[in-house]
Amino acid sequence: MSLSEDSERLEGDLKGKKVCESRTAMTELVLPNDANTHGNVLGGKVMHLMDLAAAIAAFRHCRNPVVTVSVDSVRFLHPVKVGAVMMFEAVITRAFGTSMEIQVEVRSEDLITGEQMRTCSAYLTFVAIDEQGKPTSVPPILPETQEEKQRFEGALLRREHRLRLSSGEE
Repeated sequence: MSLSEDSERLEGDLKGKKVCESRTAMTELVLPNDANTHGNVLGGKVMHLMDLAAAIAAFRHCRNPVVTVSVDSVRFLHPVKVGAVMMFEAVITRAFGTSMEIQVEVRSEDLITGEQMRTCSAYLTFVAIDEQGKPTSVPPILPETQEEKQRFEGALLRREHRLRLSSGEE
């Protein structure tokens, strides 16, 4: 389904929203209780914060409670030391009826030197739910920039791949 078809599909039902309307940024200082014995942040802590950032972006997009359905692979590129800052940015890449794909990028910053490094990224899928806990429709995404349009198109391929994996086809 093309960008215009996806937008038109829900035009009468739900008004589309721009990516910038739900973009979420979070910053977290890495403290000793967040770290392993090597002084690096625990991977589970990073994934927890990624899930929170994505959930906030999804909730802001649909203005309904959301639940996590899946997280694509997370590969840690660089360790984050105690005393560093982690920065999370979550953006909706595409909406599919009741579900949304959210991209979360994580960077770290050494507060002494100012050096920033890409730590990891992942795509998370959320479903919006109503008061009874049943899936409910979400507004379509209206990408504006070239980058947003590329993420939008790529989301369809990633979704098809996830659906094949969950059905046991791969």
